[in-house]
Amino acid sequence: MPSSRTPGPKQQHGSGGELHQKSGKSGENLTTNQGIEISDNQNSLKSGTRGPTLLEDFLLREKITHFDHERIPERIVHARGSGAHGYFELNKSLRHLTKATFLQDTRKRTEVFVRFSTVAGGAGSVDLPRDVRGFAVKFYTDQGNFDLVGNNIPVFFIQDAVKFPDLVHSVKMEPDRGFPQNASAHDTFWDFVSLMPESMHMLMWVMSDRAIPRSLRMIEGFGVNTFRFVNAEGESNFVKFHWRPVLGAASVLWDEAVKINGADQDFHRRDLWKAIDSGNFPEFEFGVQVLDDRAAAELEFDILDATKLIPEEMVPVQIVGKMVLDRNPDNFFAETEQVAFHPANLVPGIEFSDDPLLQGRLFSYLDTQLSRLGGANFHEIPVNRPRCPMRNFQRDGMRRMDVPKGRVAYEPNSLAPDGPRETPSGFVTHPQGDFGSEKVRERSATFKDHYSQARMFFNSMSEPEQRHIVSAFAFELGKVETPAIRKRMLGHLAIIDKTLCGGVSKALGTNEIDPITPALEPRDLAPSPALSLIKKAPATLRGRTIGVLLSNGVDGGFLKRLKKAIEAEGAEMAVVCRKIGGVTLSDKIKLPADHALSAAPSVIFDAVAILTSDEGANELAEEAAAIDWVRDAFGHLKVIGLNGPSVALLNKAGLSGMFDEGVITIEDAAGIEAYIRMAKHQRIWDREPKVRSPG
Repeated sequence: MPSSRTPGPKQQHGSGGELHQKSGKSGENLTTNQGIEISDNQNSLKSGTRGPTLLEDFLLREKITHFDHERIPERIVHARGSGAHGYFELNKSLRHLTKATFLQDTRKRTEVFVRFSTVAGGAGSVDLPRDVRGFAVKFYTDQGNFDLVGNNIPVFFIQDAVKFPDLVHSVKMEPDRGFPQNASAHDTFWDFVSLMPESMHMLMWVMSDRAIPRSLRMIEGFGVNTFRFVNAEGESNFVKFHWRPVLGAASVLWDEAVKINGADQDFHRRDLWKAIDSGNFPEFEFGVQVLDDRAAAELEFDILDATKLIPEEMVPVQIVGKMVLDRNPDNFFAETEQVAFHPANLVPGIEFSDDPLLQGRLFSYLDTQLSRLGGANFHEIPVNRPRCPMRNFQRDGMRRMDVPKGRVAYEPNSLAPDGPRETPSGFVTHPQGDFGSEKVRERSATFKDHYSQARMFFNSMSEPEQRHIVSAFAFELGKVETPAIRKRMLGHLAIIDKTLCGGVSKALGTNEIDPITPALEPRDLAPSPALSLIKKAPATLRGRTIGVLLSNGVDGGFLKRLKKAIEAEGAEMAVVCRKIGGVTLSDKIKLPADHALSAAPSVIFDAVAILTSDEGANELAEEAAAIDWVRDAFGHLKVIGLNGPSVALLNKAGLSGMFDEGVITIEDAAGIEAYIRMAKHQRIWDREPKVRSPG
């Protein structure tokens, strides 16, 4: 994979295909906070185009330092989070690949703390915006803490960390008005990304169903950046990290997300807490993609480019372990809020690559913790402390908790011969190659293909997922007030896929497209079925919740049989009644409700059933909430079980004549079996074109 010098990306619609706008006579020159004019705001200073980022890059350090300290006390990004304790166990030794001991011994159990989060919104925002989800894991290993700080999407918007403040500023609340909160559907975000062709692949993921997950227990996780494994013999390989939910990855529909945010803004946080509290511990398989330098050089893209992924069909993911989350935090602030992750927290056997996005993260994460957590001693907060011994000569500072003894606070020394000393078995950086002494602010030519994997992602989706991507782009761009931004973005979509662009254009009601010249003509890559949630979705009800709407007079014995069948599949049955006091069953037994109808819209359930008496069905038919409950369940493509009397409620909801294979009569054992079998498929996708247009 050769390195080459190319002109810096300053041209607009030029041969480089980049759309960054350069200052001219009509603009003002960009400067540092000291008034020093900046010649290149797109690339950090590196040792060669594919070499590591240099510490002397004061422009990068000033920009990110200021950004890291913009919010006090909450995180700049990933402010809204949910956490859990757990453990990690290895089922396949990686001794041949890495010196990291927690990845060698299959008998070892390693304590972990995990924090899931949204990215753009503040700490008080909602759980289900269209957004990336953070997936950060702190391993408390016997060699020190290892932080695997990733997302639920394997790629990112930008290639170089110097653009991270610009990206986040664009998606955050617009600074003159303080809104919108936790939303990308506004001008500043789309203005920025439409000028950054490297963002196109990530945009396909964010406009997909991945950005509106059903549960934090049902998201995949990725390390995003490329790391290296190094074994005891000094042999080095590139590695990508993966998390796979045992329950399977799942999402909601956009209309559901909007309504869930209104009904329960803590939907994900509550779901995670309740699952752990009830003993239904979330589990995630741990996988790695490993390839040596020669194999990496033969890839059709640059492995150091964070806007690219390695298709699983090309390099399979090896499942080597499992993480179980089995304990909720004792105190949200002390643990979930104060936990501090940092990609530079590595253990021997795991090392960095020269990915320029990762290189900037190595500075930024530590810097931001100094502001958030009150100084350099945040590592002494219990959730951040390593579980192995911690010994050094660092002293004092704000909020110091440890009380070091003795007169010596330096090394080397002769006054404390038994004090800590460096050791050959400690962390040693493995030489990764000679990139020369040339200092450049440039991108390697190997980073210039911005559209091929975006096209691959769209072509890998099922038909429903493609429809959802079209709808997402149409919604987001429909919120953009500036026509030039919409036209420019449509120009990018036209390069990715003509059908995609045509669908979005039709939904927006415009044929105006700003043609864009790509830096590198995209290639047609083979689809990767592993990227589709629907194509690989397991047929299961495990971890799901089925809402059953009841009225007075329902057969209690039949209800028990239905509940037993649901729970046998690892799912939960939730009873919904007109009032929280519940209903009286046919045998005169009073059954309390889990939810009142007004507080439990059908959007919060994975499938629904409606069991009523004749009188009860007539009463519910007079309730607007009940009609909406049924209409939404059908419109959200859910499997609906019903008995004879409840048909009247569906008819009142306007669904007469629209019944399909997902509307199942459950009045006997055969009906229950058919209902369970169909509900395992989660959605009736063939119903969607009949109830919803792409726009």
